[in-house]
Amino acid sequence: MKKALKISGISLLIILALLIATPFAFKSQIKDMVKRSINENLNAQVEFSDVSLSFIKSFPKAHVSVSDLVITNLEPFKGQTFVTSKNIALTMSIMELFKTSGEDPIVVKSIAVDEILLTLKTDKFGNANYDIAKSTEDAPTETETESGSFSFDIENYSINNSALAYIDDVSKMTVYISELNHQGKGIFSAESLELDTKSEANISFIMDSSNYLSNNPIKLDAIIGLDLANSKYTFKENKGLINKLPLEFQGYVQLLENGQEIDVTFENPETSFKNFLALIPEEFSKDIEGVETTGDFKVKGMIKGISSEETIPNLDISIISNNASFKYPDLPKRVENIVINTSIKNTTGNIDDTYVDIKALNFKIDEDVFKSSISLKNITQNMLVNASIDGVLNLANITKVYPVELESTLTGILKGSINTVFDMKAIETNAYERIKNNGSVSISDFVFSSEDMTSPIHISDANMTFNPEVISLNSFKARTGNSDLNATGTIKNLLGFLLSDNTLQGYFDLNSTFFKIDDFVSEEGTGTATETITSESNDTTQDTESLKIPSFLDCTINANAKTVVYDNLNLKDVKGTLIIKDQRAILKEITSSIFDGTLAVSGDVSTKNETPTFNVNLGIDGFDISKSFKDLELLRNLAPIAQLLQGELNSNLSLTGNLDNELLPDLNSLSGGALAELLATKINTDQGELFNKLEGSLGFIDFDKLNLKDLKTNLEFANGEVSVKPFQVNYEDITIDVSGSHGFDTNLKYNAIFNVPAKYLGSDVNQLIGKIDTKEAKNISIPVTADIEGTYTKPLVKTDLKSGVKNLTNQLIEIEKQKLLNTGKSKVTDLISGVIGGNKTKTDSIKKEQNNSVKDVLGGIIGGEKDQTDSAEKTDAKKEAVKNVLGGLLSKKKKTTK
Repeated sequence: MKKALKISGISLLIILALLIATPFAFKSQIKDMVKRSINENLNAQVEFSDVSLSFIKSFPKAHVSVSDLVITNLEPFKGQTFVTSKNIALTMSIMELFKTSGEDPIVVKSIAVDEILLTLKTDKFGNANYDIAKSTEDAPTETETESGSFSFDIENYSINNSALAYIDDVSKMTVYISELNHQGKGIFSAESLELDTKSEANISFIMDSSNYLSNNPIKLDAIIGLDLANSKYTFKENKGLINKLPLEFQGYVQLLENGQEIDVTFENPETSFKNFLALIPEEFSKDIEGVETTGDFKVKGMIKGISSEETIPNLDISIISNNASFKYPDLPKRVENIVINTSIKNTTGNIDDTYVDIKALNFKIDEDVFKSSISLKNITQNMLVNASIDGVLNLANITKVYPVELESTLTGILKGSINTVFDMKAIETNAYERIKNNGSVSISDFVFSSEDMTSPIHISDANMTFNPEVISLNSFKARTGNSDLNATGTIKNLLGFLLSDNTLQGYFDLNSTFFKIDDFVSEEGTGTATETITSESNDTTQDTESLKIPSFLDCTINANAKTVVYDNLNLKDVKGTLIIKDQRAILKEITSSIFDGTLAVSGDVSTKNETPTFNVNLGIDGFDISKSFKDLELLRNLAPIAQLLQGELNSNLSLTGNLDNELLPDLNSLSGGALAELLATKINTDQGELFNKLEGSLGFIDFDKLNLKDLKTNLEFANGEVSVKPFQVNYEDITIDVSGSHGFDTNLKYNAIFNVPAKYLGSDVNQLIGKIDTKEAKNISIPVTADIEGTYTKPLVKTDLKSGVKNLTNQLIEIEKQKLLNTGKSKVTDLISGVIGGNKTKTDSIKKEQNNSVKDVLGGIIGGEKDQTDSAEKTDAKKEAVKNVLGGLLSKKKKTTK
């Protein structure tokens, strides 16, 4: 007995070892067979990480799995992924692995696919990415086929945690199926069999940009009869769920050479109105188990006919509900008198003849009755629309009857009576003669708030009249924050904007008594305009997307506002025109009163490119300088010193540059020019460190008396630097020539040349001038240069005043010397003339006087007063001068004697 057990145990161990070890011997063979099978049948690039074989997982059957399968399309979808799968497992008899003849393919009994993602595409030319099977001409012949091919005789299959996408560019249809789990059982080897299936998934369906299903859960338990000989599939016992709406269906689908023959009918077995709520995705309808409902809801349909490239089956689908109601247990109000009468039909098999007719979609909340109807024809081509709306809706009741989560609370009464008839091509091409609109819509006491708005907007009254070509905005009165709006105008192509990609066109007259910009801008992350335009604009953040002018707007606004508040600026009597088009805002003849003067603005702002830009012209007339330079940051950056001035400013500025993410100027990108004129201007010298420095270096000037009247200067700016063209100002009889530049970072680099008369340069200089009683001496002046650097708050001033005074002193001494020399010569000549004339009395008198004069001249040259001393060099020079004078005189005397 022990021996038998021992033999049995050893045998089991050997068998187990063989079961574990043998797959390694077949692994290479199986891998080659998989590759050959794929290459023989598919026109695609196929990759997988591994193929494994096990005799244990599905014992007594063999288990073959393919890991990380990826199938990539060739042209015309080259490089696009068709299929990915984490794992595909096949089971088969172990004996199938020992088949070596090409006439005996390996028979697969079951397939399990895990996490497969299948993408089916049809491009606009009709090419399908799933058409990758090789044609019979390309397929290998029996003699060419090597051993190891697969044949399928499936008994069961499963698809687990997978997804499918179907995208058809021809029909503009998209289907997404996610979280797909499907399994089926049957004997596929029989010509006729029943396939027992269970399926569940989430489905989304989009047709021509309209979302009909959005991640709706579906379930289907179905027994399908398969007549493989006739390619006919019959639905026998079937029950499905769309959301929580139950549907039963029966009929068949049979494959034909030119398409499929379909004969299917379906209906919901229950008639409660709760079934209608079940159609709405649960994320919107919430839990409907406790909802009270009355009335019925019936869905019934028939699909019958041939589906081919030329035809579709006939359709007859109806959705009907009469006198229904519902109330959510946690909400205060009920929706009553609900009537739904909808049909979808096609009686010809021509897809263009399909139409949807919603004869009624009515309801009542409290005493407010809302009625609507719409018909849609020629759906796949140029769709024809005929719609009517008539009723009253209290917007505040929406959240009181239905568990919808709105970002903000709605209030207001909406009244409307509208009928519109149009075709879609008329909307797209603005063929207004084919658009028939009539009726009116009004809204009152409408309040809307949002996180993107600083304050709620309250529309007290708005009324629109619908006409074929335009919609007239008869009135629009609203408030938000401290701002009020009153507008009238016209709107063109509203339906084109709502139903297609057309722009929204309009022409409006806008009036306001008080308009505050901050009431229309979100406070989050914006800061004030002043803060941003100074330092922050130099370090603009690129992480956030720039604000954009909407591309769908094409409108003209004529504005008239008594007061407009922008940051700390108060603009009065603002008038002008704003044109918005192609992501560009054009400012046309904008005028306003500000800083005791007027401002005119023209130009444009564009956000079409990645970096927004602006190009504007500013006309300034009569600005109070101290007020404007205190409150307007741009002016302070252009001329920081001007904020110390008192008076009026006239200027024309041309500005071009980039805008930051808040649509405020990036100063580093600013370029342009300005012509400025100062009128009746004085200086507040006690408020500026720059003037303190200048007065310290140039004590002869009182800047309070500086004459800046009618001063004109030109500015140019680019790359964050302002260049000031040379200009001249006057201080009494001193002219000052100024030029230079400064940066928006307040660095200074200026040069001022003071043309200073000698009389301002101290007592020493004035004493010299007093001794020289000549016009030349009195009119003499010197240039004094002041170099101004550093920053506006910490200026550095350097002058050449000392060297200028020294040069002037030398100049005056030279003039004095020439004067004395000329005077000495004249008096000696008079003395000699008197002697030669022979009048002794007169000669003696003249001689005495001239002797005294010569003495004075010599004293002036040699030294004059005893306590006055000259340097040896000057004394020698003067002696030499006297010698020359006397020598000249003696020479003349000798000639006279002779």
